[in-house]
Amino acid sequence: MIRFADPWFLAFLLAVPLLAWWHFKKRRNRGATIRFSHLGTVKQAGRVRRMTGLDLLVMLKLFALTLLIVAFARPQSGIKGEEVITEGIDIMLAADISSSMLAEDIKPNRVDAAKAVAAEFVKGRRNDRIGLVIFSGEAFTQCPLTIDYGILVSFLEQVHVGMIEDGTAIGMGLATAVNRLRNSHAKSKVVIILTDGRNNRGQIDPVTAAQTAQAFDIKVYTIGAGTRGTALYPVNDPFFGKRYVPMQADIDDELLSRIASMTGGRYFRATDRQSLESIYREIDAMEKTEVKVKEYTRYSELFHHLAAAALLLMLVQMLLANTVFRKIP
Repeated sequence: MIRFADPWFLAFLLAVPLLAWWHFKKRRNRGATIRFSHLGTVKQAGRVRRMTGLDLLVMLKLFALTLLIVAFARPQSGIKGEEVITEGIDIMLAADISSSMLAEDIKPNRVDAAKAVAAEFVKGRRNDRIGLVIFSGEAFTQCPLTIDYGILVSFLEQVHVGMIEDGTAIGMGLATAVNRLRNSHAKSKVVIILTDGRNNRGQIDPVTAAQTAQAFDIKVYTIGAGTRGTALYPVNDPFFGKRYVPMQADIDDELLSRIASMTGGRYFRATDRQSLESIYREIDAMEKTEVKVKEYTRYSELFHHLAAAALLLMLVQMLLANTVFRKIP
């Protein structure tokens, strides 16, 4: 990309062809006289036109003048670029890993389905910090906020039922996630908490944890995972081996809806793998990172190149004028 900083100098280029015309017109009008005894010899000689040394010297001057005029117009070459400005979102995933998450109403079971869908959610994000909290009877941080999604997915794959004492401490899980976000300076702070039960353990009440999230401007999306009615739950029988028993779904929809409403989030109910995937896609669409692209052009001056070329032509012209085409008085 080329531009001229002072383009009005280019108007002087109109003088260059006028100077050339003036020179050749002057040359035609100037001539020497030679006496011949008769005109036959002249007629046989014909008319020959060729560029003389003087013409070459004049052309060099005119070309140098052209380069100087263009140089004074300050040509500049530009390189376009883009500056990407992002305002990331900090997201904490809080996953229930109580024993009831082994129920197989969401294939292959609730906990494995939740892990797989959460991993896809993580892989689809860009420029966001994401962390992971797990809870059952207690809660702890499995992975702090990070932009290394590979590490986060690896930690997510290591999660399994039985890592923590059994129970459902929703308040502790939410409070741990909120604690990880309270000092964040991100544009938006989000907790996505997934559970299949009711709060029955922990020292922090879920509503209290939601109030804390509200105080720190943290939005909470809640997901209740499990079918409506009964679900098959695997049991290891010492006599008959693995067998399945029906288990009543016991999701506290009212509590989860209240937590989401208090913090400006939403409550979702996932009854199968497809609905769980749809929920994460919906949350992903609602919590998009803002990306601004600022275009700029970096210009560099070409003046010195043209000026140097003009100076070189002038030196050549002077050298030829005083050597090869030197006039002898």
